[in-house]
Amino acid sequence: MTRLKYTLKTDTLFKMLFTKYQDLLKRLVAELLSIKYDNIEQFNIINPEISPEEFGKKFCRLDINMMVNGQKVDLEIQVSDEGNYPDRSLFYWAREFSTGINEGEDYALLPRTIVISILGFNQFPDPKKFHSEFQCLEVTTHEPLTDKQVLHFYELKKLPPLESTDSGRDLWLKLFNAETEEELAEIEKMEVPIMSEALLAYRHVAASDEFIRIEKMRSKARHDEAQAIRNAEKRGEERANAKLQGVIDEQAARIAELETQLGKK
Repeated sequence: MTRLKYTLKTDTLFKMLFTKYQDLLKRLVAELLSIKYDNIEQFNIINPEISPEEFGKKFCRLDINMMVNGQKVDLEIQVSDEGNYPDRSLFYWAREFSTGINEGEDYALLPRTIVISILGFNQFPDPKKFHSEFQCLEVTTHEPLTDKQVLHFYELKKLPPLESTDSGRDLWLKLFNAETEEELAEIEKMEVPIMSEALLAYRHVAASDEFIRIEKMRSKARHDEAQAIRNAEKRGEERANAKLQGVIDEQAARIAELETQLGKK
């Protein structure tokens, strides 16, 4: 098996590919949101740039924000489980939703806001259900409070085998989940035109000098971030150990003093 150096789960490649090939992004979003491609009349990316300055920020996110038929859509890739992802996804939704109107505008103008999270880990307990959609509902009647809050989660590890996949959505997710050249070849063998186009775009971006340069910067930022966390943890351990040693020394001094007093008696 020939492992891919970069996959579509690589955040820099993900963002560069879909901001450069916006029709592919439009087709992907149509599948993930179950919208007919031809019914998408408004589609524009709000944050197409990959700014080097962003890499210096703690926990930099390379997401894609869009306006799709009047809805705000945030597409996220999360490879590893760092804990509390549902809370974080709700925070992402709240941030996008709260910036949907200008100061002084009517709250009724707030747009429907959707967060789509493609996850490289299992988040929910059902072992076969790879797509979960959440909205704000009344707990007994399930009446929606509003249709403006939507969170989609796609768990890649739960995808069915490729041979049982018959939807465009699932093929896209299989492409995201591919880790080897052999898996890409299996997708290519299916001769689905949009998948062939996506694979060609993927290979072009992954081999480009621009991507390699930016990925090196991103990799260094991730390394520096991880090192900063390790250093902070080490300092915390050192302070804790020093405090513990101080308590031990203090107790030892008290014991020695008591022993001295008992000896005098």
